[in-house]
Amino acid sequence: MKTIIIYFAFLISSFAIGSMEAQETTAEKEQHTTDSIARVQKIKDERIRIATEEEKEKLKKEIQRINENLESGWYDKERAEKEKKEAAKLAAENIKNRIVIIENEVAMAERNKESGTYLEINLSKGKFNLDIDTPDKEERMVEKRTRNDFVLAFGFNNALESGQSINNSDFKLAGSRFFEIGWAWTTRVFENTNWLRVKYGLSFQLNGLKPTDNRYFVQDGDITRLEEFEYDLDKSKFRMDNLVVPIHFEIGPYANRYDKGRRKFSTEDQIKIGFGGYAGFNIGERQKLKFNDGDDQKRKDKSSFNTNEFVYGLSAYLSFGGTALYAKYDLNPIFASPNTELNNFSLGLRFDVD
Repeated sequence: MKTIIIYFAFLISSFAIGSMEAQETTAEKEQHTTDSIARVQKIKDERIRIATEEEKEKLKKEIQRINENLESGWYDKERAEKEKKEAAKLAAENIKNRIVIIENEVAMAERNKESGTYLEINLSKGKFNLDIDTPDKEERMVEKRTRNDFVLAFGFNNALESGQSINNSDFKLAGSRFFEIGWAWTTRVFENTNWLRVKYGLSFQLNGLKPTDNRYFVQDGDITRLEEFEYDLDKSKFRMDNLVVPIHFEIGPYANRYDKGRRKFSTEDQIKIGFGGYAGFNIGERQKLKFNDGDDQKRKDKSSFNTNEFVYGLSAYLSFGGTALYAKYDLNPIFASPNTELNNFSLGLRFDVD
C-alpha cells in the first residue's frame, strides 16, 4: 500500500512540474516575440528617419544652388521660385516612396519568416543613394571661359597734325583706307557671369594714306615731307604695315542659353562695347606712284621714311552680334623726331567670326 502511495505522489509531481515548464516556455516565447517586434519597429523608425533626413539635406543643397544662380544673375526670380517649388515637391515624393519601400521590405521579411529577420534587418540595409536627377545637373556644365574668333576690319584711314582738322587734312578722305586681319581670344573675367570680358590677340594692320594735290612723300635726311610731283599723278599712296597685339575690355549684356545640356554665356544678338589699345612694331612701309610722263610709269619707293618702329595706340568698338563700328588712333607719330607729329587714325567696320 505504501508503495502505491509513493508512485501516485511521484506521478502527480511529474504532471505539476511539466505544466510549470510549459507555462514558463510559453511566457518566454511571448516575451521574445514582443521584444522582437519592438526591435523591428525601432529599426524601421530609424531607417525612416535617416531616409527623411537624407532627402531634406539634398533639398537644402538644391535650394542653395538655386539661390547662388539667382545671385549670380544666371536665374531670374521667377525661374528660381519655380525650381524651388519643383525641388520641394520632388523631395516630398522621394520621402514618401522611400517610406513605402522600407515598410514593404520589413513586411516581406516577416511574411517569409526569414531566418534571423528581427536581428538581421539593420540600418545600413535601408540606406539608399537616390540622386535628385534634375535637368540642372547637365546645365551646370559650363562652357569654357575662353573662346577664339577670326577678326577682320576695314574702313577709312587718315592722319592729322596737332591742331589740324579733318576738313584741311593732307590726305584724301575717301581714298585713304585701312585693313586689319587677325585672331583674337575672349576670356570672361568672372566664373558665373559674363558682363566683363577681356579680348586679346594678334593682328596685322595695313594703314594707307593718299596725299592730296598731286603730292607724295620725300625723305631728306631725317625729315619726311610732302612735295608736289613733277608729273600728273594717277596714284600716290603711302602704306605702313604693323604687327600688333590688341587688348580690349569688353562689357555688355549676355543671354543664358543651353547647347546640348551645356550652360552658355551667349553674346549673340547683344550689344557689346570694347575699349583698350594695341602695341607692336612697324614691319614695313612703302610708297606707290603711278604717273604719265608720256609713257605710263609706275614707281615703288621702299625707303624707311624715318617712321617710328614701335607703334601703340587706343582703340574701341561698338558691336551688335558679330559686326562692330571700330575706331583706332595711333598715339605714336608716324614719323620720328625731328619731324612734325602726324598721328594716324582709322574708322570702319570690324567683324568677329567664331
